[in-house]
Amino acid sequence: MSVVWKPIEPDHAPAWAELSNLLARVDDTDEFYEPEDLVEELGEPGVDPSLDTIAAWDGDTMVAYGQLRISEGLVDRMAKALLSGGVHPEWRGMGLGRAVMDWIEPRAAELATARYPSLPLVCSVWCGKPSSSAVRLAAARGYGPARYFQDMRAELAGWRAPASPFGAPAGARPGARSWTSDRTGDHAVVLPLAQDHAEGTRRAHNEAFSDHWGAVERDAARWSDQLAARSFRPALSRVALSADPSLDPDEAVDAYVLCNEFVPGELYVALVGTRRRARGRGLATRLLSEVLGAARESGYRLADLGVDSESPTGAVGLYERVGFRALRTTVVYERRP
Repeated sequence: MSVVWKPIEPDHAPAWAELSNLLARVDDTDEFYEPEDLVEELGEPGVDPSLDTIAAWDGDTMVAYGQLRISEGLVDRMAKALLSGGVHPEWRGMGLGRAVMDWIEPRAAELATARYPSLPLVCSVWCGKPSSSAVRLAAARGYGPARYFQDMRAELAGWRAPASPFGAPAGARPGARSWTSDRTGDHAVVLPLAQDHAEGTRRAHNEAFSDHWGAVERDAARWSDQLAARSFRPALSRVALSADPSLDPDEAVDAYVLCNEFVPGELYVALVGTRRRARGRGLATRLLSEVLGAARESGYRLADLGVDSESPTGAVGLYERVGFRALRTTVVYERRP
């Protein structure tokens, strides 16, 4: 076996996308990318592609790759490294996966030490299905299952908005701008996400996910990078604003749904959250229903999302009520000190 190893550069994006999309089909990950999406990943804040990526090449074909990110915050008072990669199906069993891990783990330790001196490091690998070859590789290197997630899907052609326990049926009028909650009398305004609400949505997200497994606060640079992504769909994202006049505008977002599109005709619901003060009012149901209704009217066929199977907010049940159904189970493996 003879391959050439080198860091991933923007010019490599077409070959990288070709490999990623092949893995999505063969391993049933549903992780499809356009080259432009992957170029954006190379430019993420805190990423140095020359040091944090690696790829194996057979001529003009990328046959394996590895990618490292260090979380921008601490998890359980530890630095967290996010390791990802894959091996071309025809090149498996030749040690390429081990070679990627042999490179990426020392680099993770080096980078984590530089950013968070003296703190322990937890390495995290998304392994796809529990039966995947990535699971076997991770287990052989001392990783163990840490969390299971559900990929869920809603078919939009026959989708109907669920009845809301808080007044009129949620999402009954796609594009609606306001509602009133019968339970509290609080008025919430539903809006497509605009730049005016970007910072408020970031703050709402950091609060909403502060009790979720593995979550870290998003800083302004990374949040801005996420909202600037080619795949982001602000017109199909939604926020609910509190009517409390005493709140600073950047603290007024009560709930939000942020969406992307990686595959034409398929909407990916990337983030859903509700501040603690607004939970129990049906805001997430209403926003999701608004999003799905608008997506259907815009010609989308499917809506997908991923959710922590043990979400502390009961998100799996929420998504089922809105019309999502479980598609596959995936697993994250971790190695802790």
